[in-house]
Amino acid sequence: MAKVYATGRRKTAIAKVWLESGNGQLTVNGQTLDAWLGGHESIKKRVLQPLQVAKQEASVNVVVKTLGGGYSAQADAARHGISRALVAFDEQFRTILKPHGLLTRDARSVERKKYGKKKARKSSQFSKR
Repeated sequence: MAKVYATGRRKTAIAKVWLESGNGQLTVNGQTLDAWLGGHESIKKRVLQPLQVAKQEASVNVVVKTLGGGYSAQADAARHGISRALVAFDEQFRTILKPHGLLTRDARSVERKKYGKKKARKSSQFSKR
């Protein structure tokens, strides 16, 4: 089958994902997953979760380009992008991935700082008198 493209997002991170049938190679920013994330095993599991749920670890090749945010947000963006690419690859994966919440974009982001406050909500100590 042809290459399939999808975009994943999380906080300020964006992941561009290309997926095609192959032998299970996963490259992120031109590196293997181990070289990109190092010793962060729990984050590696999050990236691989959609492939494991759909049982496609050894049958598709994935190329991911990430930008923005930190490595954790980039990993979650890659997870979202891989999930969307799998659905574009074969519509039957939707029923498998949807119950695990892998197709939902995590919309939480940093709240903006308000004037008169030290941070978004933190204020100076209240004095009654």
